[in-house]
Amino acid sequence: MTVIRDADARRSETAGGIMTTFASPSQGGASRSLWRVDAKPGVAGPSHDFDSEQVWTWLTGAATVELGGETFGVGPGDTVVMPAHTVRRVTAGEESGYTAVVTAPAGARALAADGSDAYGTPPWIA
Repeated sequence: MTVIRDADARRSETAGGIMTTFASPSQGGASRSLWRVDAKPGVAGPSHDFDSEQVWTWLTGAATVELGGETFGVGPGDTVVMPAHTVRRVTAGEESGYTAVVTAPAGARALAADGSDAYGTPPWIA
């Protein structure tokens, strides 16, 4: 059994917010990655894709999710299953941003919206 203490969680900061890795292959030897996203108010993530499914659950705040040509408003308690090879973009609510927890298979690779392997495995998934 591996216990990962809060003080040992890996934090990755981007222009849009902070990703806090709870477990991943390089953090606890997990076969799935689990992380928290704390998004800044009004920030839109890039339009991109992934080579594997992700499951997002919102804890606080609000967001607009563009997924496969549809648009959804989400808030606390809502869960979105984002299938592999489905272009997505998440925009944080203007007033409060959001906090969500996300899981994906270990080694999941971020792709450009055109499907090219432009980004690789983000550090919060590795």
